[in-house]
Amino acid sequence: MHLLFATSIVPDGALASGYEIANAAIIDALRRAGARVTVIGFSWPGKPPADPENTIVLGAVEVRTESASPLRKIAWVGKAMLGGLTFSSVKLRVVSDAQIRAAIEGAGPFDGYVLNSVQFAGAFENLFGDRPSIFVAHNVEHRSAEENAAAAGSALQRWLFRREARLLEVMEKRLCRAARFVFTLAEEDRAALGVASGDRSAVLPLVTRAEAPVKKAQRHIDCDAALIGTWTWQPNRIGLDWFLSKVVPHLKPDFRIRIAGNMPSGVTSTHPGVQFVGRVPDARAFVRGAAVIPLISIAGSGVQLKTIETFELGLPSVATSRSLRGIGYRPQNCVVTDDPIAFAAALEAAAADVRDVDGSAFHYRQVRALDAAIALGLEKLGAIRQEVAA
Repeated sequence: MHLLFATSIVPDGALASGYEIANAAIIDALRRAGARVTVIGFSWPGKPPADPENTIVLGAVEVRTESASPLRKIAWVGKAMLGGLTFSSVKLRVVSDAQIRAAIEGAGPFDGYVLNSVQFAGAFENLFGDRPSIFVAHNVEHRSAEENAAAAGSALQRWLFRREARLLEVMEKRLCRAARFVFTLAEEDRAALGVASGDRSAVLPLVTRAEAPVKKAQRHIDCDAALIGTWTWQPNRIGLDWFLSKVVPHLKPDFRIRIAGNMPSGVTSTHPGVQFVGRVPDARAFVRGAAVIPLISIAGSGVQLKTIETFELGLPSVATSRSLRGIGYRPQNCVVTDDPIAFAAALEAAAADVRDVDGSAFHYRQVRALDAAIALGLEKLGAIRQEVAA
């Protein structure tokens, strides 16, 4: 079976975000199941695809809102309003439908599409109806937009996020209705998207690497807690704001916290132990240097890849209940609480008595469940393809 994996940004091998890590895991699982996968989408400027022989690059785009100029942002908003598109999809409308169609035809004979998330599929929605498709819903995007609206700091931002939510809800319903099968990354997302039936959808348990990490006997710990993430993504920003404003004030002054990743303006902390370190060369080495990992999600949908990575590495953690969405197994060294005071106390207790575990069993369980879900989706797609051929 030959599948065309349609995505906004093609893999470049860097795995710099949770979205990219998830894409790599899904593509690897499709290929383990025996499918030939050709990826089609855009690249980041200056970053060639990791697998050029099996990738169709439509051009280079810079779609990150935080790095865009005010003029570029205004242009995106205006184009979205005129075209009735979402803000996230309009950023990809830099090539014509005819160019996309020609690129699809150039992929050679193939059996179906994997529409990876709503951004690319929504930008060119009318081009994918000629073959059966699987839709991969990384998140319930309209729910995330609603939460972003509630947390927005200005009336204009609230209005824009509410508009985004309305359009996304309609678009997600269309994509799910048109798809032969839907993959979500969390169980609760199946019901939220109206595809809870086993004939319509399955959950993809993810991993952050192809092979289980090898447990190292000794870690060099140089801080009490470490966080890393794309903090410019609004659901992550909401969690970080909660952590800094609600949890950190209850930590002792000598509790050392290092926060890595691109930081939006306005994020500060008066706690003497908080240090913003920006980008780090090795994300795994960074988190392995911490006694405990705070898992701080309080918004968004889908799955938290940082939670999965923490469990794979066997690191101690304190997690909100929202951080465990899409994950059926919690290791013994993970404490769960949504109370800020209890969260702070659990961090201090974990840092005082560091207890790592072997994360290979968690990784193995995830891979087996991922492969089973992929096989189910391909079976449904193959059955439809045979019916059409007959």
